[in-house]
Amino acid sequence: MLQSIPDVPWATPDGLDMKGLMAAFQTFWRENSGADRHVYEYREATPHLMLMAFLQRVVNGGGRIIREMAAGSKRLDLCVEFRGHRYAVEVKLRKRFNGDSFGQLAAYMDTLGLDEGWMPVFDDDPAKSWDEKIYTRDESFNGKTIHVIGL
Repeated sequence: MLQSIPDVPWATPDGLDMKGLMAAFQTFWRENSGADRHVYEYREATPHLMLMAFLQRVVNGGGRIIREMAAGSKRLDLCVEFRGHRYAVEVKLRKRFNGDSFGQLAAYMDTLGLDEGWMPVFDDDPAKSWDEKIYTRDESFNGKTIHVIGL
């Protein structure tokens, strides 16, 4: 008996609509973050786990997620693979996000032969509004495009 492949709303003939996927995650994070604030002592794990849980629907649609991929001498947080394409994702907390962050992701992208990467930046500053935390901007670093996704 044939089984149907689950509908993946961000699937395109050429891979994934990562901009659409990350925009959907921004909405999800805005609506669902906060419930965990007093549960985890290791606060850096929460954004990783929430993002991976959200991306699970991609895996269910025929892709896969490689965690802590050895890309060169360091570890890329997430490599999403879908329909023969790879998407490098390096997760940052606002307090650890700096100029070196772009070089780190660009080096992973270079190792993987990618020209485009994704950097979700989680900001847990309670003094900031969601409108300040939620943004998308593109940065160029060493000829590579890094999509910074504010959360």
